[in-house]
Amino acid sequence: MADNEAEPKAGGGLIKKLAIFGGGGILLIAIGLGVGYLVFGSAQPDPSEEIEEIIERKMQEREEAEAAADNSTDPTKQSKDTPVEEVFETIYHEFPGTFTTNLAGSRKMLQLGIGVSTQYDDTVMMNVEAHQLALRSIILGVISDFTEENVKGAAGREGLAAALRDAINAKLEALEGFGGVEEVHFTSFVLQ
Repeated sequence: MADNEAEPKAGGGLIKKLAIFGGGGILLIAIGLGVGYLVFGSAQPDPSEEIEEIIERKMQEREEAEAAADNSTDPTKQSKDTPVEEVFETIYHEFPGTFTTNLAGSRKMLQLGIGVSTQYDDTVMMNVEAHQLALRSIILGVISDFTEENVKGAAGREGLAAALRDAINAKLEALEGFGGVEEVHFTSFVLQ
């Protein structure tokens, strides 16, 4: 009889072991899920929200900097608007060679390189080219009317250029009905 009381029932122990191992396994799975939820399941910050916060912060800093600049008493540099004016193209023509002639009442000679300019169309320069022979004669005649004293200095040269311009335009008007030469330029000027 004593043997029967000391031996536990074989079927009851197995059920307890299965219950302990099964319950322990379920408990471990539940703990793992809980830890996993805490680590990975919590709300992650959205990167777009962080970017928006950075943009808002930078914009706020810029506005503060602009406000500080507006309140400063230092003068700020400003630029003027470029005036819009109608500008015409200038066309140039240089007579080939030089013009050499004696000056009036002098033994000295004046040698000039001459060019003309206009802001009219190409017709003026085509007329100058077409009547170059007549214009060379007119130019030599005008130069020979000037004295040595008339061509000295900047004022003398400007006076000679104006006289040449008027004479060239008068000849072109006589030949073509329109002058159009606006300036006479000296490309060389030698008084000897």
